[in-house]
Amino acid sequence: MTTKELKREILNALADLVDQTPDVRFGQLIANLAVIARGPYPEAVWDMEDDEFLAAVNSHIEDYARQHAGAA
Repeated sequence: MTTKELKREILNALADLVDQTPDVRFGQLIANLAVIARGPYPEAVWDMEDDEFLAAVNSHIEDYARQHAGAA
């Protein structure tokens, strides 16, 4: 997958996550994803690679869906 394709995949997944978490500010969402991708370190947001970011977005989507499966 090219970098351009990976970025588009990230943006599409991120749009899905934003739809699922309307009460979370965007900056919070990015910070949370950095922690999921790299751990609770200040440099996590700078150090995570695009593939790690996509994995974190997908993981967060799956976790959110699992936690809210019975709520809908």
